[in-house]
Amino acid sequence: MLKNGQSEAITRILVVDDSEDSRELSEAALHSAGYKDVVTAESAADAYNFLDIGKRVAGGAVAVDLILLDIIMPDVDGIEVCARVRGDGRYADVPIIMVTSLADMDSLANAFMAGANDYISKPLNRIELLARVRSALKLKAELVRRQERERELLNFVSNRGNGRPSTCFDDVTGLFVGEVAEAYLTGAPGRGAGEPISVITLAVDRLDACRAAQGDKVANAILAAVAATVRAATAAVGVIAASYRNGICVVVAPGYEAAAAVKFAESVRAAVARLALTNVEAISADHVTVSLAVSCSHDARETDRIKLLTQAINSVQIAAARGGGNKVAVSA
Repeated sequence: MLKNGQSEAITRILVVDDSEDSRELSEAALHSAGYKDVVTAESAADAYNFLDIGKRVAGGAVAVDLILLDIIMPDVDGIEVCARVRGDGRYADVPIIMVTSLADMDSLANAFMAGANDYISKPLNRIELLARVRSALKLKAELVRRQERERELLNFVSNRGNGRPSTCFDDVTGLFVGEVAEAYLTGAPGRGAGEPISVITLAVDRLDACRAAQGDKVANAILAAVAATVRAATAAVGVIAASYRNGICVVVAPGYEAAAAVKFAESVRAAVARLALTNVEAISADHVTVSLAVSCSHDARETDRIKLLTQAINSVQIAAARGGGNKVAVSA
């Protein structure tokens, strides 16, 4: 039998356990933390029925955001339930936390092979349960955001340059051309006023002097190495990186407050320094350095986002010129 709590939140959690006491304890703990939309199921069949497993019409909605699933249940155990839920494409990314009273690592290993994300042991500890639930939901939300950004970018790329992807990439750095970042910054849907968005710009210090003294080949090799570092950093956090013909790189970071963007910029600056690339024209160090600038806004209007980009570009050029660069600036 299914029991559905009063839905007062977007997040819906399904608790699958044959023990009524365990279901009630889990539901009470979740309710106390503000998760009011909690559904309970006492068997695999009950869970399948609610999730519409095996009988759904194509295009059906995802019924839950997270599943707490007991391993030991009569008839069909939690491991089989986990595997079958994962076999439905709608639930490929829904977190599944296994609940077990076993100290049996083989069972847990099988659960993870079936697609479980995490586990918690009985008797349930409220603090641990809520910590694992919050962590799983946070990771799911980040995955959804990244997938949305990828779809937005792919949609833009597919409609640019008559569908020729090569027109979207800079030959020297391998990053997207600056126009891609601009279009993404100003045209990406689904971001309202109040949500932060940051722009981080990067310039290689004394690159023009290096190009004049040593030629395009050396300067472009430096740009390519720095761009690879930027690309690696952005891939880890799910933001968009591009570059302009003059060598300035731009990173568009939706959802980033200024402090987080500055931390990201500092990590990139340090990563480039660790490359220890030779630049005899450098002033602030005996190797290639970079300067970065951060601009952040909570305004969704296109004109304000353009201003955000121009502020960051102007600031990084000033930062790179002062004292040989090798710094992170925050534009007003």
